[in-house]
Amino acid sequence: MSPETDLMRWLRDAHAMEVHAIQMLEKQARRIENYPDLRNRILEHLEETRAQAEMLERCIERHGTTSSPLKDSAAAFLGNVQALSGLFFGDEVVKGAIASYTFEHLEIAAYRSLIGAAEELGDGETARVCSEILRQEEAMAGWLERHLPEVTRQHLRRQSTGEPAKR
Repeated sequence: MSPETDLMRWLRDAHAMEVHAIQMLEKQARRIENYPDLRNRILEHLEETRAQAEMLERCIERHGTTSSPLKDSAAAFLGNVQALSGLFFGDEVVKGAIASYTFEHLEIAAYRSLIGAAEELGDGETARVCSEILRQEEAMAGWLERHLPEVTRQHLRRQSTGEPAKR
């Protein structure tokens, strides 16, 4: 395989990752009722993520190819499964926030790698796009890092007072 082929495969993987994130964030936002700060930040990041998927699609198209419908479908399916996995547990908000924090770091690593590949191949536009997306992913990870303890405390307080803690 050529380096260009690797870059295209990784860009298609990143696009599929964002499709997965869209599904996951949509499901989370619909289920969160009692944690308005978390819900609002998820909705904000959902809009960023939709734009990220579009930016990646343009990078892929600029190279004369398309995203992978199979990878996108598989990613969307995984997003649905992951979102549904917490439905039956009373601590789904906490587990969802932890999963989101973990997923953000996966995205951060992927975009750092993509930036390196794009720079190596002299693709300044792809490096710029991936740098912009990286900043957004780092911002979301930072927000979750700062707010995860409070989300957990809110959950525990709601649970101890008999208020609905799950959502």
